[in-house]
Amino acid sequence: MLYDVIVVGGGPAGMTAALYALRNGKSALVIEKAGFGGQITHSPKVENYPGTLSMSGNEFAEKTLDQILAQGADIEFETVVSVRDEGTKKIVETEEGNLFEGLTVVIATGVKHRMLGLPGEDELVGEGISFCAVCDGDFYAGKTVCVAGGGNSALQEAILLAEKCKEVILLQDLPVFTGEAKLQEVLFARENVRGITNLKIDALITDGGELRGVKVSDRTTGVEQSISCDGLFVAIGLIPENEPFAGLADLNSWGYFDTDEQCLTKTPGVFVAGDCRSKYVRQLTTAVADGATAALAACRYINGL
Repeated sequence: MLYDVIVVGGGPAGMTAALYALRNGKSALVIEKAGFGGQITHSPKVENYPGTLSMSGNEFAEKTLDQILAQGADIEFETVVSVRDEGTKKIVETEEGNLFEGLTVVIATGVKHRMLGLPGEDELVGEGISFCAVCDGDFYAGKTVCVAGGGNSALQEAILLAEKCKEVILLQDLPVFTGEAKLQEVLFARENVRGITNLKIDALITDGGELRGVKVSDRTTGVEQSISCDGLFVAIGLIPENEPFAGLADLNSWGYFDTDEQCLTKTPGVFVAGDCRSKYVRQLTTAVADGATAALAACRYINGL
């Protein structure tokens, strides 16, 4: 079958792209390698999505998936390894050995958070370990949290958390904090913030399946200590997975698709959407906005063929 739009990725951007394509009378296939919803499924409560007082990330994912299925979307659980441009037709190849044909492709592969690599870490994501202060900061109002990282992202997360939390402890594995001096000035001017550098997070302290703190050691002396906390925000970087598509769309030095709000690429008929592209804000609202933009651009492209 020749689809009008093939969407690579089943996160908020990808599912929204499928929705807008379907609502414009186009056929759509969404190929997802793991589970629908992407990073938002790690958020137990979403309270910053317009029109919805509160929902979990999983609820958003399930409802959006039901919505696109009701509109007639096809879905496949496979891993896309390449997209081949054959002029007016694109060939999407999967790791499982299947080929799918489409007039257009929307790449919405998202990003994955860089993890600490500690035992039990995966099980605590959304249950004590978080990645987004805007999304989850309210859960820790009046409590103590640690932030792993020392760059701009970690400093910005800590600034937001300091407005709500009893104490914020910034843990940096390098001898100094690497974020902008102005951000450091703003953050460490707060009395409820302290920073510790040159340490390694060795283990998570849990009790009854709940996070209670972290074990750390000084990278120079090896001296160990335990730090009590109610939550741990990990801000040590994001990892885009865009390399398989580098021939179709330019990547910046961090590996993100180098494109603007129009979601266009150098390859006619190929579009990008969501956290995988270069942008200043990565939120649920900006992801679905990208999905709509990319899908409508794909529809205009198809209508012009």
